[in-house]
Amino acid sequence: MDAMTKMWVSIIAILIMGLSVFLITFARTKTKGIVRGILSIIAFVIMLIGFLSGVVVLV
Repeated sequence: MDAMTKMWVSIIAILIMGLSVFLITFARTKTKGIVRGILSIIAFVIMLIGFLSGVVVLV
């Protein structure tokens, strides 16, 4: 992978992780019950995708 592609993938990974932080914050402050659980799981999956994207850049 060339340097520019690594840069774009890492920027996208950072934005994905930022989205997951926003989603988990929203879920914990504004929602209750099953919706909170579903949003938390979605946020975890999104953060996992961002983390794996970051690992791909490092390899």
